[in-house]
Amino acid sequence: MSFHINLSWRASDEPANEPTQFCRDHQISYGSGQQAQGSSAPEYNGSADKINPEESLLAALSSCHMLTFLTIAHLKRLPIISYQDNAYAELGKNSAGKIFVSKIVLSPKIEFATEVEQQVLDKIHEKSHSNCFIANSLSPETVFEINTNK
Repeated sequence: MSFHINLSWRASDEPANEPTQFCRDHQISYGSGQQAQGSSAPEYNGSADKINPEESLLAALSSCHMLTFLTIAHLKRLPIISYQDNAYAELGKNSAGKIFVSKIVLSPKIEFATEVEQQVLDKIHEKSHSNCFIANSLSPETVFEINTNK
């Protein structure tokens, strides 16, 4: 299995105010045909109204965790009415002194059609995390938290 995106950036026609400045805005075209406007985070001289790589990574992880969770719950015949996640990520420095995503916190709120014990919910989250290939692709130094309160 493989995936494809097309990323396109072009230098601005307008001269930069400073010699070290440049436009970071770019276009991302996904294999599905969807398109997104990207930039770096505002803290890195990017556009605040565009998606940055840090948000994209967080969205990919949250989505992967949710889809894995939904699959496991479906296999356990635990019907879910809704799933929402209010996730966040923090940057820090790794053991080599490089900036990386040092902490990710997922805070899913899940509404089940039936009563589900907290212990069962925690177990499904653990399995979802261990089987999420996005989580498995991140640095072993990244700290993960999953707030599992229903």
